[in-house]
Amino acid sequence: MSTDRKLDLAEIHEIHIVGIGGAGMSAIARVLRGWGKRVHGSDRRVSPITEALQAEGIAVTLGHAAENVAGADLVLASSAVPDLNPELAAARDRGIRVVRRPEFLPELTSGYEVIAVAGAHGKTTVTGMTASVLLAAGLDPTYIVGGVVLNLQTNGYAGSGRQFVIEADEYRRTFLALSPTVAVITNVEYDHPDCYPSLRHLRLAFGEFVDNIVPGGTLIACGDDPVAHAIAASYDADGGRVLLYGLGTEGQYSWQASDIATNATGGLSFTAKHDGEAVGRFDLQVPGQFNVVNALAVLAITAELGIDRQVTQQALRSYTGTARRFEVLGDADGVTVIDDYAHHPTQIRGVLRAARRRYGERRLVAVWEPHTFSRIRAFREEFMTSFGVADQVLVMPIYAAREVDDGSLTAQDLALTVVHQAVQCAVSLDDAVARLAAGAQPGDVVMLMGAGNETIVGRRLVDVLRQRELG
Repeated sequence: MSTDRKLDLAEIHEIHIVGIGGAGMSAIARVLRGWGKRVHGSDRRVSPITEALQAEGIAVTLGHAAENVAGADLVLASSAVPDLNPELAAARDRGIRVVRRPEFLPELTSGYEVIAVAGAHGKTTVTGMTASVLLAAGLDPTYIVGGVVLNLQTNGYAGSGRQFVIEADEYRRTFLALSPTVAVITNVEYDHPDCYPSLRHLRLAFGEFVDNIVPGGTLIACGDDPVAHAIAASYDADGGRVLLYGLGTEGQYSWQASDIATNATGGLSFTAKHDGEAVGRFDLQVPGQFNVVNALAVLAITAELGIDRQVTQQALRSYTGTARRFEVLGDADGVTVIDDYAHHPTQIRGVLRAARRRYGERRLVAVWEPHTFSRIRAFREEFMTSFGVADQVLVMPIYAAREVDDGSLTAQDLALTVVHQAVQCAVSLDDAVARLAAGAQPGDVVMLMGAGNETIVGRRLVDVLRQRELG
């Protein structure tokens, strides 16, 4: 895929990105353009991300063709792009260097103090919160987040400071390309069965991730998660520090939260404690107890960087979330429509609990788009029992993503075995919109969950409800 010659970004002026519409690749595109590189890319379909990139002056071609790589000094490919992609083949034929994201990250982050946030759940939020605090503190970091941070209105930025805040993705072991100064592990739960045969293999990968922390660096891990806690306990700090955070019991971790309560914004407020001593009251606009835990990770990071606690307090109060993480798409005809990236049983249960806490007794309609056949088969029993908090469940067609549908598992199969008294199944996106609109009542909360097309259904539903509201 590439030569043994060391990649040197200083020698590269024009870069073509294959799969530029992905969350991680679009963020890289924005950073590279911020550094003055000529950047263009391609993707299979139009999306809000590709439209935003084009509005910013980054050319995006729909579809993959050999001519798209013309003029490039380097072709950067998403991990999801197959080796037989025509643009990769054309680049090789023309002698243009081709690299994957893991190979590219060391050069991208070279010379920076890297703050890398890893974990099965919560890493996008912790990364976005951290970038927001560092910006508020005037450190002007470079950052890459796996989703658009709503208060920053982007997922990638090239700053002038020495910190590089990056979401460390475990998919295909990508995060092992990083050498962090500060590494965060939010939790370790089995996911990506297409990459890791078992939880043991995933644990070993996270162990390698922390082994890559630079000498004298800091590991920050969630003590509430047994695997993250165990990794932290076995880590040889080599002159650095290990900090635990979480809810736990009084005085158990370096950073803890107490007196958690719902606030006027619908989010949560809590008292933060450092080494058992209360250091202030913190307010979040985002709901869910898991976000209190995420905020504790940010407090640990920013304290390590010496950022004034009042700056962190204000920045967390101003943080409005990340796209597709409990994102309210709209309120129309008395119905609230929310989109969330939840595509693992733990995430689904957490998001539905957060919705129930925020919206009380309002009728909660859970819309689930199953994501990848390998994941559904690996966690089928857990998925089937994840919807108890909801009043109704709608199962959408399975989103295959990078996998091939062989017809052996369908949404109808799943709907028949979901443990719930009120389950429907949609046969298409249009059918999902129609069913939701027909059943919607004033006061309903529709929670869409998945990592694929469910957001399209949510936006179409809001449009239909608004038209109905206008009569």
